[in-house]
Amino acid sequence: MNILEFSLLVWLGSFSAGFVGALTGLGGGVVIVPLLTSIFGVDIRYAVGASLVSVIATSLGAASTYIKKGYANLRLGMFLEVATTIGAIAGAIIATFVSVKALTIVLAIVLIYSAYLSQRPRHEQIEDEIADPVADFLQLNSTYPTPEGLVPYQVHAVPAGFSVMLIAGVLSGLLGIGSGGFKVLAMDQAMRLPFKVSTTTSNFMIGVTAAASAGVYLARGYIDPGLSMPVMLGVLPGAFLGAKVLIGAKTQILRIIFSLVLVVMALKMVYNSLMGGL
Repeated sequence: MNILEFSLLVWLGSFSAGFVGALTGLGGGVVIVPLLTSIFGVDIRYAVGASLVSVIATSLGAASTYIKKGYANLRLGMFLEVATTIGAIAGAIIATFVSVKALTIVLAIVLIYSAYLSQRPRHEQIEDEIADPVADFLQLNSTYPTPEGLVPYQVHAVPAGFSVMLIAGVLSGLLGIGSGGFKVLAMDQAMRLPFKVSTTTSNFMIGVTAAASAGVYLARGYIDPGLSMPVMLGVLPGAFLGAKVLIGAKTQILRIIFSLVLVVMALKMVYNSLMGGL
């Protein structure tokens, strides 16, 4: 395989990852890292470096559409980014001292759990309840558009969501996946936000989280321009397309396919690690 063929295949895989990542809010990196390591045999640290660049592109591509349409909660996203940024820097530093096999096993576990998260039933609208006092103080409650007009929602369990975001940041810096699944988990399950608000705010946040840890990987020499460029050029248009589709899409079928892909990639990475393939 020559460089042109390699770059084209990486671009196609990255395009698909960006599309699915923007559509589900899980982040394209959750597909890109196992794709690069399992299919193309890239060292996991360089794969994580390229993934962090792609996650920034995914966030930029999707967030612009979501903000324009009024789905993403910017105030909430910036508040929770304090936790994810601290965690991302810590995770990126830890990653440079952890073995490749350990990183692979952790990523496989996160992949399987992300597949589980994507299948959890979620409600599109949340019943009006008494909001968290912290949410009231920080003015985090907002509205989101529906075919019937703007629907208000309340933000709950802000301390619990902030704690989960800290963990999400560590995983992002450690594995380069954007940890969108944990962000969606925090906002959708703990903070009880509408699903589209959780997904769109997650996509807005993952770019900031990835940028915090990308600097550490760049300083360590784990971001290869020859690998990162086709990944980024593929993820960006895929993220734009995914963001457009999300606005009016029912994603259950895609979630099932995505979950199966995550499980297969996780099992393949564990197998390769145990057999010394990575």
